[in-house]
Amino acid sequence: MQNTIYVPEFHFIQLSEDPDLQPVLFGLFLSMYILALLGNLLIILTVSSDSHLHTPMYFFLSNLSMVDICFISTTVPRVIVDIQTHCPVISYVGCLTQMSLYVIFACMDDMLLSVMAYDRFVAICHPLYYHVIMNPSSCGVLLLGSFLLSLVDLLLHYVAILSFSNCEDIFEISNFFCGPSELLKLSCFDTVTSNIVRYCAGTLFGLLPISGIIFSYFKIVSSIMRSSSSSNGKWKTFSTCGSHLSIVCLFYGTALGVYFSSSLSLSPKTNAVASVMYTVVTPMLNPFIYSLRNKDIKTALRKILSRTF
Repeated sequence: MQNTIYVPEFHFIQLSEDPDLQPVLFGLFLSMYILALLGNLLIILTVSSDSHLHTPMYFFLSNLSMVDICFISTTVPRVIVDIQTHCPVISYVGCLTQMSLYVIFACMDDMLLSVMAYDRFVAICHPLYYHVIMNPSSCGVLLLGSFLLSLVDLLLHYVAILSFSNCEDIFEISNFFCGPSELLKLSCFDTVTSNIVRYCAGTLFGLLPISGIIFSYFKIVSSIMRSSSSSNGKWKTFSTCGSHLSIVCLFYGTALGVYFSSSLSLSPKTNAVASVMYTVVTPMLNPFIYSLRNKDIKTALRKILSRTF
């Protein structure tokens, strides 16, 4: 007798089966990817080259841009290749690798947005102690903690997902990449166990950070309303949080919606379109939202452009 080892493979859905739309999708994803790379690299270059931006707020912003580059690079290059080759298939090892990188960078995005909310809370509610609390060591610990929590999130998903080897040979994924929610739905665990893992991970690494952000902004709004500043002064103070709030709403709204709704019988195309919003659109928009709404970033960009040209 010979032992036969079955190595499963994964088939993605196609965003569109219309041949005429394939070049359009290729150009759209390629342009969004290039914009995301250039925009986030420009934020990193701007923050690192201007000494006035060497503050905790911009330290976390530059790290968020770096994570966004890695985050979008886990999915979009593969989508572009699949559109060109018309072969949306990935191996078992490739799928687990993509899922691992996706979980790490998505969770780091998640945690960094929470840390940035905490940074704004300290800056507005405790301005006299800001540089004491948010010292370089504390910033480093917060960044390291975000990475370690991302690894914990990955290990939690591995508990359920690594049981694929005893199941089928071919899996159909109702998305354009190997996301943890889709793999949990396909894993060999029963539905109840998969849902327990899904909701535990979603609560620990989604709802808890959101609760922290909501608490931070509740304190920020309360502090601003109690201050004796004029209406313009209060608005100017709160406007420093506008860019962050925009990204939080866009990222969390779509990411958690897709993650939790994967246990429901939703249309795969609807799921894929929602996934595009937080895996592609959010990393692309981050640098533009921050640069267009932030005077410090715009001033630093003008200095760089004036020196260059």
